[in-house]
Amino acid sequence: MPMPKRCRLLPRLCGLAILWVLAVPWTGSVLAADFTIGYLQLEKDPRYSKPRSYARYLGQSLGRPYQGAKVALGEVKFHGTAAGVRFVLKRRRVKHAQAMVRAAAELTEDGVRFLLVDAPADVLHRLSEHTEEQNIVLFNISARSDPLRTTQCAKHLLHVIPSHAMLADALVQYLVSRKWREALVLVGPTPADVALAGSFTRAAKRLGVKIVAQKPFELSNDPRRRKRNNIALLTAGEDYDVVFIADADGEFARNAAYRTVLPRPVIGADGLTAMAWHWAYERHGAPQLEKRFEKAAGRHMASVDWAAWLAVKAIASAVQRTSSADFQVLRRYLLSQELELDGFKGHRSNFRPWNGQLRQPLLLATHNWVIGKAPIEGFLHRTNNLDTLGFSQQEVSCAR
Repeated sequence: MPMPKRCRLLPRLCGLAILWVLAVPWTGSVLAADFTIGYLQLEKDPRYSKPRSYARYLGQSLGRPYQGAKVALGEVKFHGTAAGVRFVLKRRRVKHAQAMVRAAAELTEDGVRFLLVDAPADVLHRLSEHTEEQNIVLFNISARSDPLRTTQCAKHLLHVIPSHAMLADALVQYLVSRKWREALVLVGPTPADVALAGSFTRAAKRLGVKIVAQKPFELSNDPRRRKRNNIALLTAGEDYDVVFIADADGEFARNAAYRTVLPRPVIGADGLTAMAWHWAYERHGAPQLEKRFEKAAGRHMASVDWAAWLAVKAIASAVQRTSSADFQVLRRYLLSQELELDGFKGHRSNFRPWNGQLRQPLLLATHNWVIGKAPIEGFLHRTNNLDTLGFSQQEVSCAR
């Protein structure tokens, strides 16, 4: 190879420069140790089934949240520089709960200590029970079940996705702010529907909203069951300010707006709902995150995508702030009140010490607009206003 012209003129200087380059240690990502973040996913998860996606419950996932974790991975490349690590994701798809337990054990044997889990509440609970004595931290990115935060909470389980109770509190705060003090509740036949209605009832009771009636609905074309499948009949005979629909599948709720006997807003599964993320939020840098996600995934970002994104950011932030890759150091920091996460929603977030739930503001939105953010102004807490959403320490029975 011919020598560059400058080196022909100044050979001694070029030689010294080459020796200097060879002598200086290379600190780039090529020599960085891999810091692997695990990702566990149930293959045939009914929450992402095509029929349910077609019904399109307003707060429902639009796709698997793994895309959110991948976007975050691209954003945290430099977080591990001080600790000399490079972040990588290792995803495992499993067919059932026992397989997820085995996959978690295999990842742990390979040195993986932080795992994002996309699974229904029952599968996640089983996984947390089988891994409680292991040196790992599980991040719940999609299960909103209230019992996971009250009676089934585990000391190594952190919830990034908000609970049903948090979502209901956000909605009821908005009702109170608008002086809509009387609600008609329509509840479906499934256990998930009943759980949603229970969360709303709890929130209404604690904030002074009266439930004038609770009526069961049934998704059926059977004319003999008109009293349970006809929205006009279901909303007749009562006076109310708002109709709350507890419909985990969303198929009944999507036909309710503008068909109630009284001209009243519909909330819950349709109309107005509370969620961790909405693509139309326009403040605090949210549009930039939304654009990055849409470019990567080809769709809008949903709450579970945001939860997966923030879980990866939380791990990377802990590595950056502590300049360490040691599990115990990172775990202590993640559980401490020193942790401050920017979720692009205007408040710094961290995990509640009594049940591992992420403190966070929630967005109140329709299909294409964000009309407010909770906690609503005026709802105060003695230490942190974000704790007006969800379970207080006194409501949690499990020790951490």
